Amino acid sequence: MMADALFLTDDEIARVCEPLVQPAAQVRYLRELGLTVTTKPNGRALVVRSHAEAVLSGRKHTEPQSGTDTPAAAPNRAGLIEFLNRRRAA
Repeated sequence: MMADALFLTDDEIARVCEPLVQPAAQVRYLRELGLTVTTKPNGRALVVRSHAEAVLSGRKHTEPQSGTDTPAAAPNRAGLIEFLNRRRAA
């Protein structure tokens, strides 16, 4: 097995992220899709092929290991409503 087959190629990432061309924008988009993305020293995305296939095909996948990206916190809806009510009262 070739070492390159373990990861998506830059061309494959470009096709998934089309029309985005900037590496930072591609990384953000891939993370929005639910992929675990690390970055190469040049800023380009590095994605494990088997994980990408699982996520993009809709199959269940394992949670990322500790030390990787954590999921975003849920919005505090009650806090926002309280804040808006206080602004209206002032």
